[in-house]
Amino acid sequence: MTLSEIWIYPVKSLGGIRLTKALTEERGLQYDRRWMVIDEENVFITQRVHLQMALIDVALLENGLKIFLRNNPEDSVTVPYEPATALPVTVKVWDDTVEAVTVSEEADAWLSHQLGLNLRLVMMPESTQRKADPRYAEHNENVSFADGFPYLVISQASLDELNGRLAEPITMRRFRPNFVISGTEPFAEDQWKHISIGNLRFEVVKPCARCVLTTINPETAVKGPEPLKTLASYRRNGNKILFGQNVTVRDFGEIKEGDQVVVHT
Repeated sequence: MTLSEIWIYPVKSLGGIRLTKALTEERGLQYDRRWMVIDEENVFITQRVHLQMALIDVALLENGLKIFLRNNPEDSVTVPYEPATALPVTVKVWDDTVEAVTVSEEADAWLSHQLGLNLRLVMMPESTQRKADPRYAEHNENVSFADGFPYLVISQASLDELNGRLAEPITMRRFRPNFVISGTEPFAEDQWKHISIGNLRFEVVKPCARCVLTTINPETAVKGPEPLKTLASYRRNGNKILFGQNVTVRDFGEIKEGDQVVVHT
């Protein structure tokens, strides 16, 4: 089994970036979901409501993030890695209320213009503690602005199996994983508890329940019934539809595309 894809999503609910190598940190891969867009109530916003967020991409530059329109890359804003304004703000992401800092007035203005709302971009400083669900994360792990856990892993075979049931195949981008693993049986990841990628150890803590965000085409921002409709026919557990596994990390270091993946008992 090999690590075939590595993905990060620096700004929650904006476009992802495929990497050939990345650094693991407690709360997720370096730069992954450390930034988030909030509304006037200091509550996070996502593609679930604001579909056009799917068409805004992010790139890693030497001096910061470039946030740009996919269909017009010249229309962009650069966000410094070290916040320019750095004003403390208490923000809400799902059921969690945590401390963040503002980033730059330029970024706020650009995002507000693109999405037609009064918005701010915030960053999670290292001092912020946002704990993953202690029922599953046994080592008191912190998490970024991700929905619930630091890492998400999906096997390529699981997507291939799903695409065999769909009238129109979809890409893995629908599911926003961090790690894609090749060389397994479909849904082999359901049985994993401890894995290593390269020399680094990870713990598989719980299945990932999927939401309507997966029904938004990341290329067009058009919403439809799939893949949830089909997944519900064979991946339902109670009121949840499961696809992929949430993961925490035990070792910090570099992983790279092509690394061997080993399942440990």
